[in-house]
Amino acid sequence: MLALAGTAFSFGVTATPSHAAASYYSVTLASPLTAPKRFINGETPWACAGTECSAPRDTSRAEVVCARLVKKVGPVARFATPEGELAADDLTKCNGGK
Repeated sequence: MLALAGTAFSFGVTATPSHAAASYYSVTLASPLTAPKRFINGETPWACAGTECSAPRDTSRAEVVCARLVKKVGPVARFATPEGELAADDLTKCNGGK
């Protein structure tokens, strides 16, 4: 009986998703938000406070994720992933420029 309870407990621990997903995107907004904001954009959960936003990895290209974020929180000054920062031209496009 004890073995069965231990097995059930260990399965429950491994089957439970982590609520603290690692951040993949690191964003600095051009203007600070008036209050912290948590939202789902596409399928990506974002957390923003002040001028900083972060989220776990999305399946879209960084440029697409950036453009979707701008529609929710306004222009961004910096958009980065572990692979590096968005190039200046891509950042301009992300913010709605040509």
